[in-house]
Amino acid sequence: MADTASRNGREPRTVLEHLLWQQDRTYEEIAAEFGRIADGLNEDATLSTRHLRRLASGERGNTTPVTRRVLQAMFGKPLNELLRPWEAATSAVERTPSGLVIASGQPDPDKELITLAARRAKAFALTANQGNLTGEVMEQIHEDIRQLATDYPQRPLSELLGDLVQTQETLYTLLDSRQRPEQARQLYFLTGVTSGLLAKASHDLADPHSAMTQARAAYLCAENADHNGLRAWIRGLQALIAYWAGRLHESVKYAQSGAEFAALSHSTTSVWLPISEARAWAALGNVNQTHAAIRRAEEAWNEVRSDEVDELGGLCSFGRTRQIYYAADALAWLPSEAGAAQDYAAQAVDVYADTSGPEWAFGDAAGSRADLAIARIHLGQLEGAYEAVSPILELAPENRINGIINSAMRVHKALSRSPLAPSGSDLQERIEMFTRTPLRSLPR
Repeated sequence: MADTASRNGREPRTVLEHLLWQQDRTYEEIAAEFGRIADGLNEDATLSTRHLRRLASGERGNTTPVTRRVLQAMFGKPLNELLRPWEAATSAVERTPSGLVIASGQPDPDKELITLAARRAKAFALTANQGNLTGEVMEQIHEDIRQLATDYPQRPLSELLGDLVQTQETLYTLLDSRQRPEQARQLYFLTGVTSGLLAKASHDLADPHSAMTQARAAYLCAENADHNGLRAWIRGLQALIAYWAGRLHESVKYAQSGAEFAALSHSTTSVWLPISEARAWAALGNVNQTHAAIRRAEEAWNEVRSDEVDELGGLCSFGRTRQIYYAADALAWLPSEAGAAQDYAAQAVDVYADTSGPEWAFGDAAGSRADLAIARIHLGQLEGAYEAVSPILELAPENRINGIINSAMRVHKALSRSPLAPSGSDLQERIEMFTRTPLRSLPR
């Protein structure tokens, strides 16, 4: 097996060798898998077992461009990272200088065991008294959902999706039991939030139909909970889903529909909805409506007060950094606004460089970089565009959510329509390679 040598008491010599040792396969089987991945990517490449061993040992320091591309797709790391000398203290998650997650290490077995035990304890607590929910049980459910909302923008979806689905199923089961009115209202609220997070998850997996189905279920829960803040937040999600699906007039409609509920709740959706509307208007080419919506979003801060949805944090709250990113995303559609788009995008990139910030989100960090690249293309700055977008193209496949793939393709399209296209063919090729392995294509 590929990991036989790892049991001989020595450290791996490269990151690639470490990754190979974790697999319960021979080098011959891994080399064959390389060939299958190359075929799937329409790349004409093979990798011999001998070549693989020499790369893993550090004896070979380079290879052909096509082999590099397939290895990156296979392991989620560029070749220079794969051939980096291994250190036992390598962190579980590595980031580029920009803060974008590019690769993950192997799970800790002890941590997995503790997590499994905690899940079992939680399942017992949630189902032991379904007909008579205690304060402790409601607090546990609320805390679980708060953690999911907080983690969602910062962790790969693959690490959260199972918990999201399990939490939604638990909440549906609890709602099927007879509950006191106040408990039922709170359960509907929490189910609405969870279904909203699953709507975003479906969108991230490029399934707008399932995303809208989850969003409609979430909105029904908001109605049963009679919660204006939740109604407004779900409308914001629907506007987002429609925007990335290219249904731009529908996105405007959802954003405007949620505005009345946002005005009643005074939550941060009061900012999110108009700035979302601005993105859709910009994609439709309406400059005046775009600027009007951007102004409304800024003015809305004067009336914002955190509500029950905002207090969950993460994806459930909309901060100033996301507002700046959305403004950049809107103005990047309009070549005449390239200067303003560059200013907004540069601000967002700078803030998202701090991965410890409460608003940090890998998707928005990547989106702001794509917008900066587009603005620079409109301004004739190919080298600057290449610098802006390069960290995105190093993202591991598990982080290549639908929005990031679409943002990268927006850069590709802007470049193809630019006088810079002939000299930017290498960047276009890198983007095409990146988009061949989106998150939705990974096995589950």
